[in-house]
Amino acid sequence: MLNINEVYKTFNPGTINEKKALNGVNLNLNSEDFVTVIGGNGAGKSTILNMIAGVYPIDRGSIILDGIDITYLPEHKRAHYLGRVFQDPMKGTASNMEIQENLAIAYRRGKKRGLSWGITKAEKEKFHEELKVLGLGLEDRMTSKVGLLSGGQRQALTLLMATLQKPKLLLLDEHTAALDPKTARNVLSLTNEIIQADKLTAIMITHNMKDAIKYGNRLIMMHEGRVVYDVAGEEKKNLQVSDLLAKFEQASGGEFANDRMMLA
Repeated sequence: MLNINEVYKTFNPGTINEKKALNGVNLNLNSEDFVTVIGGNGAGKSTILNMIAGVYPIDRGSIILDGIDITYLPEHKRAHYLGRVFQDPMKGTASNMEIQENLAIAYRRGKKRGLSWGITKAEKEKFHEELKVLGLGLEDRMTSKVGLLSGGQRQALTLLMATLQKPKLLLLDEHTAALDPKTARNVLSLTNEIIQADKLTAIMITHNMKDAIKYGNRLIMMHEGRVVYDVAGEEKKNLQVSDLLAKFEQASGGEFANDRMMLA
């Protein structure tokens, strides 16, 4: 489903602020892979998602999505193939619009626009059923403004919007990091349910090593713009946090110093 081949990206080249964010990344995902990504700050985790999404151009290399070369495809043209949920719950929704209006925008993404007015009865019925799956009672509040929802509710809605059109690839950029622990667990559980039910291919960045082990069928660790560890299947299921710390120390040549991941 995804082939990332020798991708490089340097920000501010030739200046004192030069940063090699990606240094020859190679990554291949099969259809229905659910990959969790861990690594210290500046490891290149979010950068790789931004490269896939087309937020920044890569310096060299190639990105192939389901046989389609998207290396130089503009960001807006990639949106038809991708779903994305950001860390900030406020980013994925329009606060001054109704829940059903937000869903309508997501549902019509990539489709030709006509002159028909408003949201159809069939769309409303579909949105009602989709919202039921969230278990938050939002199906009875479809005309409520999204700005009235809590952070957890907005993130759950964003997740639904990102997967409404069954994307070829779902990108999750620390999408529970800004939520309280209980809400984060609920959103993560919901994320896993949607990915499994819709048989999606997904990449999830997390600073929580326990979550990285618990969710998905595959785990990769990044360090200094490279993939330094890639594990799947039973070996992944049997991992402990101590194993990941040891792997990081081995890859980095020093002790693991990222407090956020240590505390997680």
